[in-house]
Amino acid sequence: MRIRFLGADRQVTGSKHLLESGPVKALVDCGLYQERPYLDRNWDSFPVSPGTIDVIFLTHAHLDHCGYIPKLVKDGFAGRILATPATAELAEIVLLDAANIQEEDAAFKKKRHAREGRRGPHPEIPLYTVDDVALAMTHFTPVSYDDPVEVDAGVVVRFREAGHILGSAMVAVDTRNGGPPRRLIFSGDIGPWEKPIIHEPALFEAADYVVMESTYANRNHEDADRIEERLAGIINQTAARGGNVVVPVFALERAQELLFYLGRLVRSGMIPRLPVFLDSPMAAEVTAIFARYPSLLDPEAEELVRSGVQPFDFPGLRLVRSIEESKAINALKTPCMILAGSGMCTAGRVKHHLTRNISRPESTVLFVGYQANHTLGRQILDRRPSVRIFGQAYEVRAEVERIQAFSGHAGQSDLLRWLRAFKTPPRRLFLVHGEEEVSLDLARFLEGDGWSVSVPVYDEAFELD
Repeated sequence: MRIRFLGADRQVTGSKHLLESGPVKALVDCGLYQERPYLDRNWDSFPVSPGTIDVIFLTHAHLDHCGYIPKLVKDGFAGRILATPATAELAEIVLLDAANIQEEDAAFKKKRHAREGRRGPHPEIPLYTVDDVALAMTHFTPVSYDDPVEVDAGVVVRFREAGHILGSAMVAVDTRNGGPPRRLIFSGDIGPWEKPIIHEPALFEAADYVVMESTYANRNHEDADRIEERLAGIINQTAARGGNVVVPVFALERAQELLFYLGRLVRSGMIPRLPVFLDSPMAAEVTAIFARYPSLLDPEAEELVRSGVQPFDFPGLRLVRSIEESKAINALKTPCMILAGSGMCTAGRVKHHLTRNISRPESTVLFVGYQANHTLGRQILDRRPSVRIFGQAYEVRAEVERIQAFSGHAGQSDLLRWLRAFKTPPRRLFLVHGEEEVSLDLARFLEGDGWSVSVPVYDEAFELD
């Protein structure tokens, strides 16, 4: 048995872990890289021939976990993609949105490069198209939580609740190939406890090997009880200055959680009824899917849905679908709030809204999700004097705020809570999906408690047993 790490190794995005057990080659997640130093890997040939991979276990539908699937299929992957039903639905929306953005960005880049008389480092073509996504979706096989699925003789997989986003799962792989049984657990992204909307993550008591995310392994989030107070304060102060609040938002989960809190604030009168634009067709579609899976929601949100109350709607909310409607927001003379993708400002409509607001002292850029190293979002969050957007430099003069309590990732104490549910430490714990020093900090801490921990580098392989 062998595991090879092909993404999210000492950095955050591009999750891909190749497990070989007997004759089975399984890829756990198949995500896009979003940090700038690693973008070339999206275009490079995949390190393993796609046609030799039998199955993909998809933990959830975020782009850094599923966004490379159409490219892998286009290049020869012909196996099954196992995912929960909600993840399968959400992945289609996410991947179609990604394909549309890539097609739009490729056309925009081609026009800009022609105007500037130069060529960029990548072809002026999309990584994949909407037709490639349609083909990829034919490979999906929905799997319910806790149902055992025999992938091959001697390999059984189960999906368990991860508490990260709707339909997110941890993957438990049980193997028996001529030797003693072994259990491997891939955490995917672990959600925090005591958050609205989604159920809490599952716990395990035993495993031989564990691959765990470590995004926030060195710190805890703000107290969730302060979210409404902080959000109201930022909105009210920005509106009083006559500015706009621009929120780079992940269309999946963060957008719905933010709408959930904004609805509360509007209905309680804690913020004025200013226009709130959800400028993301994908986020609008995702929000509709939530209503189709009430059993996956936590008790409060489930009860609202079943009683006919829409927890993600409120007076003043406007869903923006067309490009023309998006452009029209810029003509508004009064303060407003704009929620637009992408969450790390790597692509999409938020970049256009940033060009209009990043240099306005009256406006605020509010981050409610993780900003990976080297992304535009991280540069703004680090308050660089200027940033480049669409090839042009813009001074960062807007207020920059962050509410960490919105994160869908477990903080340090929650990660330790998850690990300490194991009655004995596994033979080895692999830490992935975290910036290098963050993962190494947690590794050193756990090694002091007697755990055997590895923080793999890109393309590193380990023989298990």
